[in-house]
Amino acid sequence: MSPARRVLRWAGRIAATAITLCALIGAVRLIVPATSATGEPPGVRRQLAFLREALDTGAGEEAQALFPEGYFFLHALYGLTWVDLGMRTDDATRRTALREARWVMERLASDTGREPFGQDLVPAYGVFYRGWCNWLRGGLLSLQPEGQRDPAELRRFADDSAELARAFDAARSPYLEAYPRQSWPVDSTVAMASLRLHDKLLPPLYTATVARWLQRTRDRLDPRTGLLPHQAAPGTGAPTEVARGSSQSLIQRFLVDIDPSFAAGQYTRFRDRYVVTPLGLGPAVREYPAGMDGPADVDSGPLPLGVSLSATAVTLGAAQAHGDTPLAGALANYGELAGLPAGTPWTKRYALGLLPIGDAFLAWSKTARPWVAEPPAPPPASVAWWWRLPLLAVLAVLAVAPWLPALRRRRGGSPSSSGR
Repeated sequence: MSPARRVLRWAGRIAATAITLCALIGAVRLIVPATSATGEPPGVRRQLAFLREALDTGAGEEAQALFPEGYFFLHALYGLTWVDLGMRTDDATRRTALREARWVMERLASDTGREPFGQDLVPAYGVFYRGWCNWLRGGLLSLQPEGQRDPAELRRFADDSAELARAFDAARSPYLEAYPRQSWPVDSTVAMASLRLHDKLLPPLYTATVARWLQRTRDRLDPRTGLLPHQAAPGTGAPTEVARGSSQSLIQRFLVDIDPSFAAGQYTRFRDRYVVTPLGLGPAVREYPAGMDGPADVDSGPLPLGVSLSATAVTLGAAQAHGDTPLAGALANYGELAGLPAGTPWTKRYALGLLPIGDAFLAWSKTARPWVAEPPAPPPASVAWWWRLPLLAVLAVLAVAPWLPALRRRRGGSPSSSGR
């Protein structure tokens, strides 16, 4: 055999070995649990280490260049994930969670954190900014034992909750403005969940506000899906855009803490109309309901086969919050395969860490749990036990295919010795 052919053969063997190894790693990622209903989810602490490094080197500013809430969301999700992790684990982690979440609150309260939002809105800076900040501040208080809570944080949470409640009580619509003349129901859902959290941590004040919001919301559901719409008319709350996966995945995460009974029906509707198995390979979440297509935008990201990767990642958290362990586990494992995670002993990132906002959403989803309501009764399973088999079959073919030429040569001889 000539040296050139020998080099080519060894190169082929190395490539075949690499492909087989990647397929085997993919199979392991599909099988080993990637999230947890209790305790610390695998890999999340290393994801947070990567995210803190990214934030310290300007990832928030880079995210802001991609979409209007990039800086805010990247910081807020980092802080919220720490709060979730602190609620799940030991006192040492809780102290770290408090420190990191307080650092986030300082960044969100800065001029840079408030820059995209209008001070002239009601409430000031709009319901998106005020609702998410109030939810995070309530999370900070949830990490502190009753009687040992920081007085300044307690006072600010009470004052901001009161301002939100006044804005909801005075509005004709259940959906307050996030930007001038622009209302997204998901933003008001987060704010309303923060009022429910207030009534868990402090003497209850907003039962009537929550009940009125729920009634107005039921009166303004998207007629096509029976879900909260993606966008609503400012002032009236009338639906102006069909329910979409990118906002529904967030709504379902928070609605369970507002009204578990209403949330259970909404979650089932969402799951039935948006969770699909494109090409029969694993669960994913559509941006538009089954049977309907629409344009992609900055919220949904690209829509291959109608699937939104952002909605798919965030639905993992919604499934966990609703006790839908089969779907949460399937989405987490599918993410471990399709997300191409790369890790070190200290950090973990997905898609080479090119979009830290995606890592932030995924880490936050893996730690999801209700903050106000008791964990709900699990809904009927929607993911078959055998969902992994088609993907494992594809990986098995990939693992074996590179070796088929060598196996044929061994069994039948090479073409040069066959007499042809």
